[in-house]
Amino acid sequence: MNVKDQVIVITGASGGIGEAVAIEVARRGARGVVLAARRKDELARVASQLGAPAVWAPIDVTRRADNEQLREIALAKFGAIDVWINNAGRAISRPVSQLTDEDLDEMFAVNVKSVVYGIQAVLPHFRERKRGHIITVSSGLSRFPFAHQRSAYSASKAAVNLLMASLRVELRDELPDIHTTTVIPGVVATDFGLNARHGGVDNRHLPNAQPVAEVAAVIADAIAKPVAEVYTRPQMRELAAKYFSAEDVAVIERQFG
Repeated sequence: MNVKDQVIVITGASGGIGEAVAIEVARRGARGVVLAARRKDELARVASQLGAPAVWAPIDVTRRADNEQLREIALAKFGAIDVWINNAGRAISRPVSQLTDEDLDEMFAVNVKSVVYGIQAVLPHFRERKRGHIITVSSGLSRFPFAHQRSAYSASKAAVNLLMASLRVELRDELPDIHTTTVIPGVVATDFGLNARHGGVDNRHLPNAQPVAEVAAVIADAIAKPVAEVYTRPQMRELAAKYFSAEDVAVIERQFG
C-alpha cells in the first residue's frame, strides 16, 4: 500500500497527533483527508494548511450517530474510505483510590466506546470493499504504569489494545485485506496533558517528549506498510519485552518512580 491516493479519516484532528498526521498524509499525497473533532475553528485551521483535498466535520466521537455521520460525510465527499484513524482521546489525573463514577464513565466513553463506534461505523464499508485499514492510537501507559495518576486512562487504553487485537483475529481469515493497527506512543510533545480531566502538565515541557511529527511519520509508515502494533519509539518495545517476561513485574515498576 501507499499513502498516496488514499482517503483517510482522522478523529481528534483539531490538534496534537491528529493534526500532525493530517499534515503528514497530505504531504505524502493522500487523495483526501477527513478531519473530525469538536472544535470547529481548529478543524478549519488544520484543513486550510493541508494543501490536499479535505473536509472537516465537528462531531463528538462519544456518540455513535456522530461516527456514522462522519462516515457519510467522507463518502459523500470522496466516494470511498481507505483508512480510518481512531485518534480522539482524553487523559485523567487521579489515582485509583480517588476515581469516581464520572471519571470512569468519561474515560471509557472517550477512549473506548468512541473506538468501538468508529470501527462499527466504517467496517460495513470495508466489508463491502473487502479491504481497508483501521488504526487506533493507544498509549504506552496501556502497557506500563509509568504514571499512577493516569489510572483510568491507562485502563481504557489497555482495553483498546485488546479490542483491536480481537478485531484483528475476527477478520483475519474472512477478510485478510482489512488491516488493523494499534499505535503505542509514549510522551508526545503536544498540549494533551493540559486537557486532562482534573488538570495536568504540558507534555511539551516534559523531558524526552517525542516530537509529534515523529509520531505522525510512524503512523503514516503504518498506512504504507500495515502492521498489527507499532511503538513510536523502539525503546518502548524493548521495555515491553523486558516487562512482560519478568518473573515479578513489580521489580521493574520500581524503576518507574
